[in-house]
Amino acid sequence: MSESLHRGADKDEEFQETWRGLRLRLLARGLMPQPADSVSLRDPASGRMWWGTAADASMQAVSIRSGASELSMLAATAASAATPATSAASPLATIAAIALHRTVYEARKDVCAVLIGGGAFCRQMGAFGGWMPSVFDEQIRQLGHMARPTEDLSQLPAALADGGNVALHAGQVLLLGMTPSRLALNAELFEKCAKAWVPATAAGAKLRTLPWIVRHVANGRLMKEEARAREQVRRGLRPEETRGY
Repeated sequence: MSESLHRGADKDEEFQETWRGLRLRLLARGLMPQPADSVSLRDPASGRMWWGTAADASMQAVSIRSGASELSMLAATAASAATPATSAASPLATIAAIALHRTVYEARKDVCAVLIGGGAFCRQMGAFGGWMPSVFDEQIRQLGHMARPTEDLSQLPAALADGGNVALHAGQVLLLGMTPSRLALNAELFEKCAKAWVPATAAGAKLRTLPWIVRHVANGRLMKEEARAREQVRRGLRPEETRGY
């Protein structure tokens, strides 16, 4: 029993160190510039996620599937809190952010890392329809087809069903990854794509999408990687890193 508890504690510490390192990397790259920006990691073995924000180096382990008792407790805390509901640190804001991360993990079993944040250029997507076509080869290879923007949380699973790793939900940029390093690379890549696409679109330029065959082949490779990741998560394992990047 004590040996099992010791292994569990070691595993938790490993997740916490990974989360801290990922948060610092995203902060350093300007991909979590707002205090309420949040990042999480899935633990496939326990069914929990490690979640926290840009403003706070601490984190909390939260069940991906919330129970009625937990929701009641959070609601009661929110109702009695002195912090304004509009504040990033308010319980209501925390509940909403955690619910968004949970929805992504429930919808996408291949995903083990989620960021609500993004850089300066990808945050401008909302002004241009909230969607970016497939115009760069690495974009479609690593990020897949960007999901159409959503407002209601119930719409998000369907929007993510095609396997894309970027979406705009309620004005917030969602970035997904099969692993922590893939999430960081995806966030960096999408900001580079947006840095080229947003100014060009704002200037009225007509950017061509990639040829169908290029999109089909590149996206097919990503789908195979995601299928392997789904199977590993189903077995309670963290997805292995790939050589795709």
